[in-house]
Amino acid sequence: MDLKARIRRRQRSGDESRIVLEYDAISPVAHVEEPTNRGPVLERLLDYLAPVFDEALPPNAYVWGPAGAGKSAVVTALFAHLSRLFARSGSVIHTTTRAQTGHAPKFVYVDARRADSSFGLYHAVLDAVQDDPVPKQGVGTDVLRSRLVDYLRPARRSAVVAVDHIDEPGGLDLATVRETFAVADDSLSWVTVGRTPPSEVPDGVAPPEHIEVPAYEDHALVDILTTRVSEGLARQVVEHEQMRRLASWAEGDAHDALSGLFGAADVAMASDHDRIYERDLEAGMESVPRPSVAVGRVLTLPENRQRVLRRLLDLDDESVRSVGAATEAIAASPAVDLSEATVKRFLYELAEEGIVERVETTEPTNGVGRPPSRIEPLFPTLVFRRLYDRQHDGQD
Repeated sequence: MDLKARIRRRQRSGDESRIVLEYDAISPVAHVEEPTNRGPVLERLLDYLAPVFDEALPPNAYVWGPAGAGKSAVVTALFAHLSRLFARSGSVIHTTTRAQTGHAPKFVYVDARRADSSFGLYHAVLDAVQDDPVPKQGVGTDVLRSRLVDYLRPARRSAVVAVDHIDEPGGLDLATVRETFAVADDSLSWVTVGRTPPSEVPDGVAPPEHIEVPAYEDHALVDILTTRVSEGLARQVVEHEQMRRLASWAEGDAHDALSGLFGAADVAMASDHDRIYERDLEAGMESVPRPSVAVGRVLTLPENRQRVLRRLLDLDDESVRSVGAATEAIAASPAVDLSEATVKRFLYELAEEGIVERVETTEPTNGVGRPPSRIEPLFPTLVFRRLYDRQHDGQD
């Protein structure tokens, strides 16, 4: 823990009754500046990016690994550090032995959950490299493409762009990234981040450089949880053995481990407990489906769909016995302000995208038609509930 974190903890220590001191510190959607137990991966990425220190661009690359392996944490942290480093250096590129004149490259991180088209990619990159605002309306993809080409046209001006979360259902794929940035392949390198093994990527689509990020070992997950707990929870509210249990249960997935911890702490807070008890831990883990859809993906859905999901989590068993019953109950909520037809369409679309699942029930149908189906969330429910409420109500 650094000095700044120690001071913050002292500032927060006045309320000893609270278990959670800082939700963001234990949130699975928050990344730390210094990723834990990912030194070898960072070294491989730095080796790949080494040409930028000699005024050259690296080849395009693909960073891949299973869910919750820390791919996003590593890439966001590295690109943030490099962006600050080269911004400070200005037009001089510093190496360990010399300083060279020339334009420092721009390092840009793009989340494909938000920029899910060629238009979105061009807009995100231009917004990051230019001081002038980039319009989102009234311009087409061709205009933004031309603006990016014009920006990169001056000699020695370049960019390295990381595109995270590709190949998610209904989202951006690797082929689109390749095609989008082909217009600037002499002055822009891209790094895509996804889960699909390179062996399953179609020929001619995967870039030449592949960097694997393996799943966490249990001991590494325990280290991650310990670090997050020291930042976000009061002292001695969670036992080391509970973190070991979370790590084993999560099977190398840091997202699920943090989601289980977050949910357990939230349940303990709501129950006015003085620490996280076993029943709290059980409730936290039970709120995380396995496999689980990333909370970050759910939080990037359009606002009206998030409202539908939030209301879905408040329904009792009777109201979720079928899609029709859930639709009626959700549409009846004043906070939703959508017709039943729209709510039902959203639920079906969310099922197609893998955010929720339609599960057939065992209710009798008198032999007429298909059995009814109910909607079950495929994302960590306690985490989404709390983060959604904090965003909309400003409450901890």
